[in-house]
Amino acid sequence: MNVLSAIGETLVLIGAFFYVLSALGLIRMPDVYNRMQTATKSATLGSLGVLTGVGLWAVGDGLSWAWLTKSIVIALFLLLTNPIAAHALIRAAYKSGIPLWEGSVVDKYREHIEAKEKASEGGGEE
Repeated sequence: MNVLSAIGETLVLIGAFFYVLSALGLIRMPDVYNRMQTATKSATLGSLGVLTGVGLWAVGDGLSWAWLTKSIVIALFLLLTNPIAAHALIRAAYKSGIPLWEGSVVDKYREHIEAKEKASEGGGEE
């Protein structure tokens, strides 16, 4: 067994662990906002681990270096797009009126919107 294969297998296992955490987060979290946050972070880390691990595993088994290059490019794409997509989905859910969990104590977005409305009302009178 090659060192790169061993590192790749380890990264795949770590990625699979993060996928399990993502599934647990979907089950355990109380509302859509917490679920999206948990699922996005752990699924992104899981994807990074699995994709990078598969690339290293393929190189360690004597396949082309193109495997590693392609998997790293895909991993970087996911790293950049997953948080943006999650933000857009959560913001759409908030604007469509899906309520926060009743145990939530802070709503910074509502505070931001109210401050923005106050500033626009105060600015129009002058």
